[in-house]
This record gives sequence, structure tokens and C-alpha cells, in this order.
Amino acid sequence: MTQPSLNMAGEPRHLYIRTFGCQMNEYDSLRVRHILAPQGYVLTEDIEAADVIFLNTCSVREKAEQKVHSFLGRLRALKAQHPGLKIIVGGCVAQQLGKQLIGRFDYLDIVVGTRGISSIGELLEEAQEANRRIVHLPEEEEPGRSGLFKPFFDDPLPQFHVAAPVTIMQGCNNFCTYCIVPYVRGRERSRPPAEIIREIHLLTEAGAREILLLGQNVNSYGYGLEEKTSFVELLHRIQTETNVVRIRFTTSHPKDLTDELIRCFADLPSLCKHLHLPVQAGSDRILKRMNRGYTSGVYLDKIHRLRKVCPDIALTSDVMVGFPGETDEDFGQTMLLLHEVQFDGLFSFRYSDRAPAKSVQYPDKIDEKAKARRLAELQAFQARITMDRNMAEVGTLREILVEGPSRASNGQMTGRTPQNRIVNFEGPEDLTGRISRLRIVSAFSHSLKGKLVQEAE
Repeated sequence: MTQPSLNMAGEPRHLYIRTFGCQMNEYDSLRVRHILAPQGYVLTEDIEAADVIFLNTCSVREKAEQKVHSFLGRLRALKAQHPGLKIIVGGCVAQQLGKQLIGRFDYLDIVVGTRGISSIGELLEEAQEANRRIVHLPEEEEPGRSGLFKPFFDDPLPQFHVAAPVTIMQGCNNFCTYCIVPYVRGRERSRPPAEIIREIHLLTEAGAREILLLGQNVNSYGYGLEEKTSFVELLHRIQTETNVVRIRFTTSHPKDLTDELIRCFADLPSLCKHLHLPVQAGSDRILKRMNRGYTSGVYLDKIHRLRKVCPDIALTSDVMVGFPGETDEDFGQTMLLLHEVQFDGLFSFRYSDRAPAKSVQYPDKIDEKAKARRLAELQAFQARITMDRNMAEVGTLREILVEGPSRASNGQMTGRTPQNRIVNFEGPEDLTGRISRLRIVSAFSHSLKGKLVQEAE
């Protein structure tokens, strides 16, 4: 077992991690934690006790980037109090701004891009020994270091949570006109299937029961692989070659949702009955200007096919309001699509310029007040739909994968249905990691309450 390295006070070194943005970033933060653990770093939730602070950032939306800059600004005083503290910024903001971050924050020690996470240990050692500031923005991930491997699972690492993420691909080739992902995450590149299967074996051995497959566009998985494998084939391999209880995946692009993938929701017992399928807009004119590659009619047809194959499937989506040139009529078409689909949940947000995305150059920007008004109207409408969908669950029996004690309610446990709905209930803690059957007794805006009927396992 690796012994914790000590700071100048003779105490273990502590690592504080703050993650901004998407689940891909949460996965990379997990990698950082496991890369540094063999070097003796112990995770802490007390930022003032940290010897190293790692900020994993997101710049896909303006608000997320603003949060990063604000958080960095608050670290100046902490660095002054603890000069030996090392501050590292990783993720999309690091990839996008690079040396600009070092220039703006003169107390920042390391900037590491989205494809440099695997080098974090060496970078930290170099910064400490040479006492210099580093910017590391490799164009490609170092071969053989694209994910979590056996050395990162050695002691003293804790058991994995019931649900564990696995990145299967990164990057994007779509170049939607509002999106900077292809610029900060690069072009699509997929991990070999054997590597993914191996990682899932390690995770399930460590206690994971559910696996969340991650990628900017998981259903285009397979790009550039020597061993030709489609996403559908990967799902079938995970079903047959591992003992994982549940499989989820995110995110999908509608244009790549094939009939074969739709069939998986009926054919694969482990695949959860939930799909997040970002639509972004209901206006064909706006979808074309976004370069989304489908029409609202094509999208609705795929929703129809999904529900025909899997009537119990839950559907969630992303919607953007205020894209350049969006008229009230265009917005009205988005509202009509929401009414027709009846999404179980929705992530909605206002458009913001994200250089170097193409839409930055579009001249017909929408007034912020108009964007705010449309967003409020859309969110209020969707909130009613979501509440109705949750109320429809009352009285049903659902199998819940129990994730552990609920943070919100003392003495209660929490878990998720196959449709990804959160359910809180009274029960013993030893149900954690097991599937239990509950009757849904009440519904709320963002969760359900259940009563334990029996342990399914």
C-alpha cells in the first residue's frame, strides 16, 4: 500500500477537487484522484487544508466559465496564506485559454488541457521540484493512457460508488454552429472495446453495479478503431461479457440514433429504459442554422419509434432558447415540440456566444430580455409536464437500484428507477448496491417517494 506523502508540517498531503460542468469532467476528476493517490495524496473536502487544488472546468456555456473565473479569484487569498499550495486548472477552460489563464492569475501553477490529464502526476512533481509554472496542452492523449487502468485501482483507494462512469469516446465531429466541443475536446476518438470491457470488470469488482457510458456523442462510437466495433455491438458485448446489473449512456445525437440502437432498449435486459436525446430547437429553420443534421419531423419520428419499441422509456432532452435569428414563431415551434413529446425532464438554457464557434459571427443576436422571457416560459411549461409525468408514477411498482442514504432526508435511502427517476424511501443501509422493489406513494418536482415492498435480489 502506498504511504501518504507528507507536507512540511509532517502531515499527509491533501487534494481538493472541484468539478464544473458535465459528467465527462466528473470522470476526468475521478482519474485525477486515482492518478495522484499512489503518490500519497488524500482527498479532502476542506479547501483550506489542501496542498493541491484541482479545478476541472467547463467552457461549453458562458455561465460555467464565469463560475470558474470567480472561483479562481477567491483562491488568491488562500494562496497568499499558503505559498506552498499548488493550484491546477484542467478541462475545457484550460484547453481554450491556456497561457491566458497563467497571465491573468499569477498564482496559478499548472494549466492542463483536456488531453493532458494522464500526465497530471508528472506535471505536479515538476512544478514542485522546479518551482515553475506549467502550461500543458497536448494535441493528442498519450497512447495507452486514455482511461483508468489497473494501477489506479490499487490500495489505498476506496470502493467505488454503486454507479460508476466509463468514458468510451471523446471529442466531436459534428461542429454544431453554437458549440466549442470540437475545439476544446478535439475530433472523435474511441477507446478500444477490450479496454472498456476490462475497465468495467475492474469497476464491478470494486463494487459498482451500474455503469454510465460517457462521450460527447456515444452513439457514433467506433470512429478510428482498428477493431471495427459499433456502439450497438459494444452494448451487446457489455451485456454478455460483464456482470454489470445496469447500463446507461449519455449523450446521444439524434442523427446517429439508428433502428439497431433503438432495438437495444427492448433486447438488452441490462440497458436502462432512459434516453437523453438533445433536440435543441423545434424550428427546422433554426435546426438547420445550428447544423444539427435533422428536422423536427425526423426527431419526432425517432421518438415515436423509441416508444413503440419500449413503451416504458423515459425521455429527457436539451433545449436552447434565443439562438441568433430565433423569432417568436421559431420559439413557438419549440414549445409545440415539447407539448407533443412530453419529455420526462429537460435541461434548458439561453444561447451565449462561445468563440470560436461559428454562430459568434451571426449578426442577428437576440436581446437578453427576450431570451430570459422565453426561457422562463419554457421552463414553467416543462415543469408542469415533468410533474404530471412524476404523478403518473404514483401507485406503480418500480425496481430501484439503491445508491445509499439520501442526502436530503435523514434516515431515508435513495436510488433510481430504470427510467432514471430518483426515489427516496425508508429502509436499512445494507440495501445499498442492491435492487429493491418499491411502490411509489407520492411525487414531487424532482423526485419520488416510495415504500419498500420487497428486496428483488
